This record gives sequence, structure tokens and C-alpha cells, in this order.
Amino acid sequence: MVEDFQSWLEIYELEKLFSDKRDKETIDKEMFLFVRSDDFDTYFSFDGELGALYKPEGTLLRVWTPTAKSVEVWLYADSAAAFPSRKMTMVQKPKGVFEAFLSGDQHGTVYVYKILFLNNRESVTVDPYARATTVNGIKSVITDLARTNPEGWAERLPAFGLPEEAVIYELHIRDFSISATSGIVNKGKFLGLTERDTKNASGSSTGLDHLIDLGITHVQILPMFDYATVDEANLAKPQYNWGYDPLNYNVPEGSYSSDPFDPFNRITEMKQMIQTLHDNGLRVIMDVVYNHVYDPKDQALERTVPGYFYRYNADGSLSNGTGVGNDTASERHMMRKYIIDSVKYWAKEYHLDGFRFDLMGIHDSVTMNAVREALDKIDPSIIIIGEGWEMSTPLSEDLKASQKNAQAMPRIAHFNDSIRVALKGSDFGDETDKGFISGKNYQEDLLLRNIKGAMHLSSHSTYIDPEQVIQYVEAHDNLTLYDKLLRSNPRDSEEVRIKRHTLATSVLLLSQGVPFIHGGQEFLRTKEGVANSYKSPDEINQFEWERVTTFQKSIAYIKGLIALRKSEYLFRLHTHEEIDAFFTTLSENFNIVAFSLRNEDKQYIVIFNGNRNDTTFRMEKGEYAVIVADNQVFLERKSEPTLMEEILVKAHTATVLYSERMR
Repeated sequence: MVEDFQSWLEIYELEKLFSDKRDKETIDKEMFLFVRSDDFDTYFSFDGELGALYKPEGTLLRVWTPTAKSVEVWLYADSAAAFPSRKMTMVQKPKGVFEAFLSGDQHGTVYVYKILFLNNRESVTVDPYARATTVNGIKSVITDLARTNPEGWAERLPAFGLPEEAVIYELHIRDFSISATSGIVNKGKFLGLTERDTKNASGSSTGLDHLIDLGITHVQILPMFDYATVDEANLAKPQYNWGYDPLNYNVPEGSYSSDPFDPFNRITEMKQMIQTLHDNGLRVIMDVVYNHVYDPKDQALERTVPGYFYRYNADGSLSNGTGVGNDTASERHMMRKYIIDSVKYWAKEYHLDGFRFDLMGIHDSVTMNAVREALDKIDPSIIIIGEGWEMSTPLSEDLKASQKNAQAMPRIAHFNDSIRVALKGSDFGDETDKGFISGKNYQEDLLLRNIKGAMHLSSHSTYIDPEQVIQYVEAHDNLTLYDKLLRSNPRDSEEVRIKRHTLATSVLLLSQGVPFIHGGQEFLRTKEGVANSYKSPDEINQFEWERVTTFQKSIAYIKGLIALRKSEYLFRLHTHEEIDAFFTTLSENFNIVAFSLRNEDKQYIVIFNGNRNDTTFRMEKGEYAVIVADNQVFLERKSEPTLMEEILVKAHTATVLYSERMR
């Protein structure tokens, strides 16, 4: 291939580029094939910094575009200017890099790149490494990031404990505060998550106060980088999107700011939100979407190096394992570098505490391990979780960052769909499938193995540590659990539906691994039966905060279970070896799952009753305190044991007994 590579360089010497013997279509095809070759990666891989490298005395602009003949940087007088006030030719450097130096303080300078490629095609593009942009992400803006820090901006929080100690809560910025029932002033904005003492019409706490009171440790926020499908310049128009439509990966989403026309406002307000959450003991996980782009032809990565950053099928078409028209090629050196650089930037500049990788199974495990290594140098307690689904993309099966390859990615967690299906049934088909909580028989063994930290699921996953297992039953995708139960068990009374729902959350919070709560799950959130609400209106997606009052008993119960989990190491064991040592199965028959957790000092017996009837559970005779029963938590009763050898467990509920270890 070296000879082929040298031939390519000779062919594309400018004086030979458009000889009469070579047509543009042939040149385009050969360029396309070459940028996808291993030789291209070998020769042009660049490990230095890219983007606008700001210093008060001057800014170095650096862009990677190896197939360019020449590059200009176009400078604009301000954000609103339609035409450049100045054009500078950039200097070509080794490894396909072009540079330009702008002397003086360039904070606020607006720019784009104009690239002329070897095939004489042209491109005008935002900087792929832009950290600030004009409204709707059209132009890049040079930024002195120190000037974007809000008052009180501090250093990173001290390192968190091990991941099993986390309780993750997922939310969307707009969903969280947009409802008229929220009592929040900055509705749909980053600042909505900074407000305290907010209440609904009934006087119940909402917003940030509700999160603090619940006892969670981490807030996982749906995409808050700059995405394409909300017009930031026309926010008076009703529009909504989850945000899985990446535009500028290193820029906050402008529609969540109070002034999207100010390039720096969104940065400051996002930092202010993170700082407020940190000040109140809550850490922040950012949902990142490096697996695809919104528009593969118009994305900055493609416009700087056409054909390089995506995967392609053998026929030259874009691969589509993501289901949205394109897959990024994380195995390519510069795509891998881009992901790592981006994650490091967010972690360092915004003090983020974790990352949730959308459709992580599209990525390769080498890249994910490199992300883990890079973040460890910043803070080893930064959490990495992802959707390790099996994706149909042209990447070797053994390299995919999927659950089946979890053993090859230590300290990277996956959403455990096995416990989700065991609890409530499949989300697909007609959505009426049932699980353990909804009355399906013979789920006990599968559920028990999942409760044990998803051990021994070799046909499904290869987890080597409970920290790799995200235990969940609902998320932003698919029906909420409440809506799923309406579909699978339509004849239930509301009382029974609440019990089934609460039982599912009980299982998650008392399982080994890392529990995950979808925002509003604690008050039985509904999206009115809409399964894929990615662009549904606020009326569907908003947190209906009056439900906090309606379901205050359910909230109090879940709050109690979180407190129990956080107070007792036995519910968050750190290794499979510990689980094997301390976990004993007591029952896995007739829709009853029961187990004990015991060490040399104490014992917990946990019983989940998936039946429609109450059941009597028998155990070794001894002194037990009932600390969870009938959807209530009584931690104060630990010191009030009673002699018993059986207990009545109500239908669709969990019971937890506590005893000092019997000698």
C-alpha cells in the first residue's frame, strides 16, 4: 500500500490534477477511497490541539483537512454580519493541518473556514472544534473561556465514590421546567435547574428542591450540546426535540439559554446550572451523541474532510446501524481523537461528572477504553455509561462496544435491558407483553440473576463487575412504565397499577449494580401513551408537577428506598465475589423472588411478590425488624425487632426484613 500511497500523492500534485486524461468523477472516487484507507490514517493522523487556541496576545486557528489544496479563514465584524470583513490564507503544515495566527485579543471574533479541495470542490464550514457559535451554530466564535465563568465558579467536586454508590436520575432540560405547574420562572432553560423554593399550585416542592429531597446522587441530562432541530432564532414558535441531532459537539444548546444570540450566554448559564447542582450535592452526567450526525453532508466534520468520518458499506453507501442514516467511524484515528478531545473538553471546562454514550454499540471498544483512560487522568470517578446494544454496522463483532463485549471494557457501564424486559416485558411489538410485575409467569430466575448484578447472563452480556450494570425499567425512549402498564394491564384499577409500578422501582433500588430512575418515574409519569416522544409537544413531554402532590406516597416510598440503599453497603456491593459471598437465594418460584444479604454482623431478607394476591413467606425463626412493607419504608424500626418465622407480603409489593446476625 505504500507504493499506492506514493502514487496517489503523485497523481494529486496540482500540475497533474486536471489533466485531460482524468475526469472529475474519477478523481472524486479515488479521493473518496483514499481517505478511507489505512494509509491515510497512518500518514495524516495528527495528535496536536485543533480549533481556536486562544491567548490574550493572539489566537492560533488550526484545522485538519488533508485533502485541501488551500484554506482561508473568513473573519466577520460581528455575529450578525452576513459577509466577511477580512479573509486570510492559512498556512499548510504537516499532517494535513492548516494554521492562521490572529494577533491581539480575539475574544468574540466570528469566523468560518473556506476550503478548496484537491478536486477543486469547495466548502464553507464552521470549525468542527468550535467552542462557541453564533445563533443556530452557523459561524464559530473565538472564546476566552475564563470570561464565561459564572460568579462562584469553583474547581471540580472531590472524587465520587464507586459507581455502585450512585443513584442516577434522567431528565430533559425543557421537560423539567416548562410546565405551568412547575412554579419555575426560567421555564425550559438551563437556569430552570438553578431555582430554589419552587412549588406547584398545591404547595408541593418542584424542580431542584424535589431532586435534592429525593436523595439521588447524579442528574443525567439529555443532549445539551448544540443540536440542529430547534430554531434558536425563533423560540416564540412552539418547537421541541430531545436533541439527538448533533450539530456543534462542543457548544451548549442555545435554546436552553436566555439569549441564544449571545455566543457566550449559553456557556455561562450552563456552567451556572452545573455549579448550582454541585453546590447542592448533585453531580451531572451529560448525554453525548457521537455515533451519528444530523445531516451527514452538511456537518462540519464532513465539510473539512469529505468521506473520512463515517462508515460506509461495500457499495460506497453510508452505513446505517444507528437507524438515522449514518454511523460515525470511531475506529478511524481522527474520529477517535475527536471523541476523546470533546469528552475531555466537557469534563475539564464544565466540570462534568459523567457521560452517557448514546448508541454506544456503534463505537468500537478501543475508543471507549481510550475515553475511559483519558477521563481517569482528570477524575477516575467520572462515570461512563452507554447503550451497549448490538448494532448492525460494518465493524467486527468483537470490536463493538456492546454488552456482549463488556468484559473488554472494564469500568464502562451498560444499560441492562435484561432486567427491564424481565420486569415489564418487551417494549416492542404491540407493547402488551408482560413481565414479572405485570403478571407474566416464569420470570423469577431471569429476574434474580439480574438482581445479582446481571451475573451469569453470558448469552446476553459479559459483565465482570456490578459497576458495569445500569439497572433500569424506563428511560426517555419507549413508553413510560405507567403508560406501558396501561397497555399491558388495561383492566387494572389505578390502585393496582400504582403497586405494580412501585414494585418495579423497588426491584431496581434493591438490586446490585447502578440504579437509574427516569425523570418523573417517582410520580408515575405519563406521556399520554406516546412511545417515541422525541419531537412531541410540551403537553406530552413536560413534567406534570401536580402529580408530585397526587403521588406523594409513592415519592416518599422511593425516597425511603434510596435512603436505605445509600445507608447500607450490602445493597451496593462492589464485586461479583462479594455478591457471591453475601447473597443467598431464598425463593424463585410462583412469582415470588426472595433473597438474603448477610455479612458477619447483620442480615436483610428481601421479598418481591409479583402475584395479584397476598402471600405468606416463611423464613428461619428469629428476631426481625420490618423496615419495608406495603410501599412504606421504616428505617427507624431497625431497633425494634420482633420474633417471627413468617410474614404476610402484600400483592405487588416488596418487603424487607432486618436482623442482627444470628450466631
